[in-house]
Amino acid sequence: MIKLNNELITPKYFSDATLDIKMDIDLLNKDNNIIEWYFDNNEELIVLYFVTRYIQSKAIDNIDLFMPYIPNARKDRAQRSKDVFSLKYFSEIINNLNFKNVYVLDPHSIVSEALIDRIRIITPEKYILRVLDKLDASTIMFYPDEGAMKRYSGKFDKEFTYGIKVRDKETRVINSLQIEGDLENIKDKDILMVDDICASGKTLCIAAKKLKELGAKNIYVYVSHLENHATNSELLEVINKLFTTNSLFRNNHPKIEIIEISSKDIS
Repeated sequence: MIKLNNELITPKYFSDATLDIKMDIDLLNKDNNIIEWYFDNNEELIVLYFVTRYIQSKAIDNIDLFMPYIPNARKDRAQRSKDVFSLKYFSEIINNLNFKNVYVLDPHSIVSEALIDRIRIITPEKYILRVLDKLDASTIMFYPDEGAMKRYSGKFDKEFTYGIKVRDKETRVINSLQIEGDLENIKDKDILMVDDICASGKTLCIAAKKLKELGAKNIYVYVSHLENHATNSELLEVINKLFTTNSLFRNNHPKIEIIEISSKDIS
């Protein structure tokens, strides 16, 4: 989904399946224009490119991009010769459009931050605090790995525990999770698990089961970015509720609550 100055851009198609985009020139501002991209599919990158170039053709260069989820963020390295470093090439396209600022929410890795020019990071603290306001004051934070622990734990004055992933040496698949911290304090406490992105939810599911075994009372999850197929995850059978933003998730589920974000969050 792409919006220009809060108006939805809805492309049509020619008979050969190529894009037919029409825009009202009255939508454009001389001083500042903002494009919001809530990722649904890769074709939107072409729409973004065409729309941005159209605006620039009108001698308007003041364009911000609000892109809370970074597509291709998971492909942030090329470890083998056959790997296509798609994040790098995606970033080159974004950089070529020469946005004044590129606003992103809780990027998956520092590689994204390094590759995208004029990037502005929106940190998720205010959204997590909204979740904590709904929960018991004694809720303990849980971070699924050391990376998440280092990223988030210093931002909240809350007790926390964290996980250490145990992977198969050959396949690198996560087989189990070791939980570190004051394990005795977990008993009869509510837990809020926090991470940047959730796809299958496997790691969080393993963690939730471990926390239940340690006596946790209620288990909640916050992730900044939730993939749509997560509605089929076993995780939702184990936890009480999952909170996420509208950066990526478009489905519905009784256990999922969406926190609406928009370009207004950067003003």
